[in-house]
Amino acid sequence: MDCIFHPLAVRDARQIEAGYAEISQDLADRFWEELNQELDELIQYPERQYFDPSGFRRRNLRRFPVHVLFEIRADLVRVVVIRHHQRDPNYGMRRK
Repeated sequence: MDCIFHPLAVRDARQIEAGYAEISQDLADRFWEELNQELDELIQYPERQYFDPSGFRRRNLRRFPVHVLFEIRADLVRVVVIRHHQRDPNYGMRRK
């Protein structure tokens, strides 16, 4: 299955990574590695992910308090938002 990212979802991930980099570059590297692993699994098995109250499917990272919201369109996974668990739940919900 193919995957596309909303341009602001890419920005979301980079902002989260930058926050971790301020603490430690190793932490930022571990975040990026886990995010990529979770995205690979999400793309491979998108239907296994549960629905968030927003109506999007959700994949939580395991070691970081971050989740990915996405939708399945035919043979395509579209990542809409990547956000911290404590972020306003309305963040990114207006993205088309």
